[in-house]
Amino acid sequence: MLKTIKNAELKDKTVLLRVDFNVPLDDNLEITDDTRIRSALPTIKYIMEKGGKTVIVSHLGRPKGAVVEKYSLKPVVKHLSKLLGKPVKFAEDCIGEKAETLAAGLKPAEVGVLENLRFHKEEEKNDPDFAKTLASLADIFVSDAFGTAHRAHASTVGVADYIPAYAGFLIEKEVEYLTKVTSNPEKPFVAIMGGAKVSDKIQVIENLLTKVDTLLIGGGMAYTFQKAEGYKIGLSLCEDDKLDMARDILKKAKELGKKIIYTQDMVAAKEIKKGVATKVYVKGEVPDDEEALDIGPETRKLFEAELKKAKTVLWNGPMGVFEVEPFDKGTMAIAKAVAALDAVTVVGGGDSVAAVEQMGAADKISHVSTGGGACLEFLEGKVLPGIKILYDK
Repeated sequence: MLKTIKNAELKDKTVLLRVDFNVPLDDNLEITDDTRIRSALPTIKYIMEKGGKTVIVSHLGRPKGAVVEKYSLKPVVKHLSKLLGKPVKFAEDCIGEKAETLAAGLKPAEVGVLENLRFHKEEEKNDPDFAKTLASLADIFVSDAFGTAHRAHASTVGVADYIPAYAGFLIEKEVEYLTKVTSNPEKPFVAIMGGAKVSDKIQVIENLLTKVDTLLIGGGMAYTFQKAEGYKIGLSLCEDDKLDMARDILKKAKELGKKIIYTQDMVAAKEIKKGVATKVYVKGEVPDDEEALDIGPETRKLFEAELKKAKTVLWNGPMGVFEVEPFDKGTMAIAKAVAALDAVTVVGGGDSVAAVEQMGAADKISHVSTGGGACLEFLEGKVLPGIKILYDK
């Protein structure tokens, strides 16, 4: 059983809350996307309502164990204060006197943030003394940082050796939906896999193949499958060392009675540039001097028809070079199709998430995962160290 924050006694308790506030900042250190901060608000507000004192810890960027000013959490504190509508305290270190003073001085329903965990190299090494020092600031530990749950760091795993550990609402939702699609999906179950490389998704595909009814493959990885089946792909992305692997997947799917549909027609061009001249080719007809950069209209129709039958849908990875117009059409069409479904829909992976958000369709998806690498590892069937510690022993 996952131990959640609802099982914890919070009144007058100090809570060490690990969140993922690793948000993008521009050159002026302004936050350009606050999704990760907003996704932690339900847990923060719950602790406040129950009379707990919240000590927030997070990392930002990759300072590699040194104090790097551009990776300070100060801009996050300012933004969080605005979102909560009340002042948030800040300590300029996550251990030592400043951190201790902040934690000891909090009153019930107050919130404080400690400076970037990764300013200390001991964090990523899961150093037991560092973990013990962090844990000494609080009575209980609540983890709500799904984006780092696949990392065994001091603040994601180590602190649970010293104080009781619980899952926040975000982690609870991630585990619920990702378990639903990997363990007990309502049928028909359709998975859409995209992105550049087969090698990035091979373990996910192998894990899902026994569970899905239909697997739709788009993005750069589709051309490895085309070439594996003997089709000419021009300059399109291909992992030549993964052709046998692609053939094995197709063979295994056939043996299991599963349907795999990969890109059947492509939007191709001579270069990746906004407004470049494009042409649609069916598979096998991409010229030697052109590159396939998006799924074509027929593939879109094929994929949409399969999606309409689905009761469960998992989508991970874009259908083309969606950052550059006009190669965003396939990804946007899939985002629109998934958002329109009356089904359990789960979207994971940075680019697919960006697509549904760009479409303004995120609120129409059952669950949009906040963890890139963590989401992939969960879908591969791996046990995530930062989740394992939240289960009843």
